[in-house]
Amino acid sequence: MANDENLAAVVSTTQGDYRVVVARGAIEDIGTEMINAGLSGRAFLVADVAMFPTAVHRAHEALERNGFVTNVMTLELSESNKNLDTVQKIYEWLAQHRAERLDTVIAMGGGVAGDLVGFAAATWLRGVPFVQVPTSLASMVDASIGGKVAVNLPAGKNLVGAFYQPKLVLQDIDHLKTLPKREMAGGWAEAIKHGLILDANLLDTFERFPDEMQSLKGDLAVKTIRRSVQIKAEVVSADEFERGDTRVLLNYGHTVGHAIEAVSGYGKYLHGEAVAIGMMAAAGIAEKLGMLDREFVDRQRAVLQRYNLPVSVSGVTVDAIIAATKSDKKSRGGTIRWVQLEGPGKAVTRRDVPEEIVRASVAEVISKS
Repeated sequence: MANDENLAAVVSTTQGDYRVVVARGAIEDIGTEMINAGLSGRAFLVADVAMFPTAVHRAHEALERNGFVTNVMTLELSESNKNLDTVQKIYEWLAQHRAERLDTVIAMGGGVAGDLVGFAAATWLRGVPFVQVPTSLASMVDASIGGKVAVNLPAGKNLVGAFYQPKLVLQDIDHLKTLPKREMAGGWAEAIKHGLILDANLLDTFERFPDEMQSLKGDLAVKTIRRSVQIKAEVVSADEFERGDTRVLLNYGHTVGHAIEAVSGYGKYLHGEAVAIGMMAAAGIAEKLGMLDREFVDRQRAVLQRYNLPVSVSGVTVDAIIAATKSDKKSRGGTIRWVQLEGPGKAVTRRDVPEEIVRASVAEVISKS
């Protein structure tokens, strides 16, 4: 196998196993990795226009170098056009080039690119092979792994989608160099979350080495991103379709976080920013339930702030947040499964959280100014 020192994880799923490769300059190995994954045929690279021209050219050349005849399409891929109209454009392009079942669709960009292009791959000819090349930190440590693909409808986010696993996830740390600071911070929120829920040592690394992490210099940042990826991969392998209580742990902070995104209008807060605030609300709930002490709540707040993440929200009401949490996709039988911490790296789910405790905890993360 190519570059096994760069292998972060192998994800095991009912649709097959696939490698997640994390390294500087990993894009140069995309052709080799695709061949090792058993892929042949042509490559159809759909990239966020933000990656054009340099990153797209490097990917194109690396594919052609390994014998993949490659077609490239660049699109503006943002939350506002993560819809069926954009998918239709990809379908028309694939039809124009007569893309076949043995050809491979490659998504290159942030979480929106992976979700939307992955959905197109899952539905073109009832499913063609699909490769993820995530270029944002949030998509690297979270969205690119696990096969969730979807588009938005006017009625809500990700309402039309599928579980459709990629054949390969290739993460080039060099792509993060041009990422805006806010986008990087949003990605750190998801990575720190992995430490909070499942790995106290990872959390400790984030606390002790914030400068090395945020500068992306040296080996530590790459190794830490690999570890975060490994945690996501292990959870997906254990609970592919989110039917148990394992994969739901990844939603720590997401119930209130999604509600904040919805009621503040998508775009005011990045997903990772909303999740950071949601994690503070979740920690407040756990403290009131006697699961966490105040010291740990303060510790969580401090690490989030150190990575330039917000810990409070403005311009929303408690009532609006509570109403939005009740439409959360993770609820069962109308009861929200709250992901709670019992300590660093120890997450559980609770269905018995009284609404008055939720309301009090949400009120605490709403800025009074």
